[in-house]
Amino acid sequence: MFLSRTLTRRTGLAAATATAALVLAACGGGSDSSSHSGHDSAPASASADANAAAHNAEDVSFAQGMIPHHQQALEMAGLAAGRASSAQVKDLASRIEKAQNPEIATMTGWLKSWNADVPTSGSSMESMPGMDHSGHSGMPGMMAAKDMAALKKATGKDFDTMFLTMMVEHHKGAVEMATTEKSNGKYGPATGMADDIITAQNAEITEMNKLLGKS
Repeated sequence: MFLSRTLTRRTGLAAATATAALVLAACGGGSDSSSHSGHDSAPASASADANAAAHNAEDVSFAQGMIPHHQQALEMAGLAAGRASSAQVKDLASRIEKAQNPEIATMTGWLKSWNADVPTSGSSMESMPGMDHSGHSGMPGMMAAKDMAALKKATGKDFDTMFLTMMVEHHKGAVEMATTEKSNGKYGPATGMADDIITAQNAEITEMNKLLGKS
């Protein structure tokens, strides 16, 4: 009998302890839930503010300048399929299109998120803000209208030579702009893209100089 009563008391004590634990857990869970909901909104707001403040004027200038710069490169590359005689030139032009089209889309997204002006195709270079790069009156490497007109009239080997010569200068300008962004920009994705541009376009400059017979 004594053993039975002892077991009964122990069972009751265990049940009471378990019940108390469940009550405490429920209370604690409610407290944590309200605590988390209060904290979740603050970091979200802080994160949005951080994203808005995570860029500087150089980042804006880089995107606003590189978009039309890329657009001109794409215009040049688009001529190669029907005018170039060299398969290597056509391949290079195709790679330029595949690389720079997505970069234009990405930079456009940045500018929209920053509430900054997005340059449209054919934008006047003089009208875009922040275009004073290292003492240049305009963006480095941009081709004049007369150069573009001449390229559009060229065919065959003449086109190949003209395209490569112009694109080397165009790439050098992009590398210069990207170097400025890498040094002075603040927005991580923008400085990262600048680094990619420097690496890719320097490699293409070497490739194009070889096609032109230059060391």
